[in-house]
Amino acid sequence: MTEPRIQRLTGNAIAPYLSEVARLRIAVFREWPYLYDGDMDYEKHYLATYSASPESLFVLVRDGERIVGASTGLPMADETDDFKRPFFAKGYDPQRIFYFGESVLLPDYRGRGLGVRFFDEREGYARELGRFTHTAFCAVERPADHPRRPADYVPLDAFWGRRGYTKHPQLATTYSWKDLDESEQTPKPMTFWLKRLTD
Repeated sequence: MTEPRIQRLTGNAIAPYLSEVARLRIAVFREWPYLYDGDMDYEKHYLATYSASPESLFVLVRDGERIVGASTGLPMADETDDFKRPFFAKGYDPQRIFYFGESVLLPDYRGRGLGVRFFDEREGYARELGRFTHTAFCAVERPADHPRRPADYVPLDAFWGRRGYTKHPQLATTYSWKDLDESEQTPKPMTFWLKRLTD
């Protein structure tokens, strides 16, 4: 294993990497708490939001030429209505929010500071664009007694809190995908976390 390197791509430059990021998402999101039974058709639809945004961001982690991690983001204004609706309802302006998509990293590369780097790169890009007051992401809500919850699972809430993010239960939405034990897509509750970039 070589030392991973970071590659940052924006706008149209992400296009050649959509399929590789899709495969990585399918692999990593099979794990708890997403339990995602992914396929390339779903991924094509999901990633179309990013490929359509001229200010989307991909932060890739490479080991040699292999992509072993990825983190994404785009202006909230370019996201789907399902993601923007709770912000409008609570008086936030999506034009002023930069939304973080996923951070996915293969297991062998975890615990090496790359998760922190993902946040730093995306927040840095949002600041460079110069018009955002907040960054935000959302996380799936799973019941504590879910039968697939690993006994040793440690939630990421403390990690996100150390990065300056606060959970906002009033900002909630649903997003549909097919779990590993489901025959079709079902809506999953999602809650947003926010960080203020400016005073």
